[in-house]
Amino acid sequence: MPKDMESGEASRHSPPILPPSRNRRSTDPFLVICRCFSVITALTAILCVCANVLSAIHSFRNGSDIFGGIFRCYAIALAIFVALVETEWNFILKFWRVLEYWVGRGMLQIFVAVMTRAFPDVIWARKDLVLLQEISSYLLLACGVTYVVAGLLCIGFFKRSRVQKETSREHAAKDLEELERRKRELEALLMEERDSRYGIS
Repeated sequence: MPKDMESGEASRHSPPILPPSRNRRSTDPFLVICRCFSVITALTAILCVCANVLSAIHSFRNGSDIFGGIFRCYAIALAIFVALVETEWNFILKFWRVLEYWVGRGMLQIFVAVMTRAFPDVIWARKDLVLLQEISSYLLLACGVTYVVAGLLCIGFFKRSRVQKETSREHAAKDLEELERRKRELEALLMEERDSRYGIS
């Protein structure tokens, strides 16, 4: 009888097992808008890559404008680099810190847009290719101007601070989840030890 009372008191004072916590991540609308704009800019840079690739192929195939083809190859490389920068890959931003700032990123996009639009090959009688160059260059130019204006308004700094807060919040949530998991494991071990102790007697 006393043992039953002791086991009842022990079960009464034992801490309750908490259910696993679900990490409810609140999505920041501002960061979602920034990511969507980065996707649009990356797609526009890829469109510039296509326009410059077609122009380079046409230049080298005819053999009439070798220097123009080489110029298009540089434009292709820079347009690919612009698309990679929009992914915010740490490997790239570590070596080109200036591209973390929106003004520097916008200036690069404007430069690539000008390279794509420069030297239109009207003499080719390829109006579709000239139209593709104009559309891609003006779209990337608009993205670059938007980046420059937003950078001058310190929106890029605001975005970086929000990203840091979101990252620290995710780390804190992961640490809390790990602590709760360890707590549940310890509670399970304590209950097994208690059950085995009272079960033997």
